Amino acid sequence: MSKATKRKHVTKEVLDEYVLPEENQQIVKVVAGKGNNLHEIQTADNQTFLVSMPTRFRKNVWIKRGDFVFIEPIEEGDRVKAEISRILYKDQIKYIKEEGKWPEAFIETTNTETNKMIPDDMLPPSDSSDEDVGDLVVNANRQKVAVYEESDNETSEDDDVT
Repeated sequence: MSKATKRKHVTKEVLDEYVLPEENQQIVKVVAGKGNNLHEIQTADNQTFLVSMPTRFRKNVWIKRGDFVFIEPIEEGDRVKAEISRILYKDQIKYIKEEGKWPEAFIETTNTETNKMIPDDMLPPSDSSDEDVGDLVVNANRQKVAVYEESDNETSEDDDVT
């Protein structure tokens, strides 16, 4: 099988298959990449240890901090205690939560909408809440130009005096 065909099948398997964890598998969170296809993970019990990335995923699928994976324990090895068996993406995580198999320790208690908002300590001070947001934000990269407005009332008064 060529590299391109292998990559196609591996990525299709990772992205399209929705499976639940088996009895020997565990859902864990990736804490850090340690190099040489080793990753530090955190279990639902707050244990941390190293897991290895199998050769079929190497250079085909990437994981980063905060991703969730299935692991299967391995007997050999003191530092590396498990091997990644499946990488979970957003839709797969949603499916596992709907089936009730998601660990309670990884359920987010915060509202997703509050995460999208700017924290209050990062906003500029404001005396009243009805101010326009455009007045609060100033672009430091633009030069300040004074704008003078003429009113029609002044010109009409000058015309009447003559």
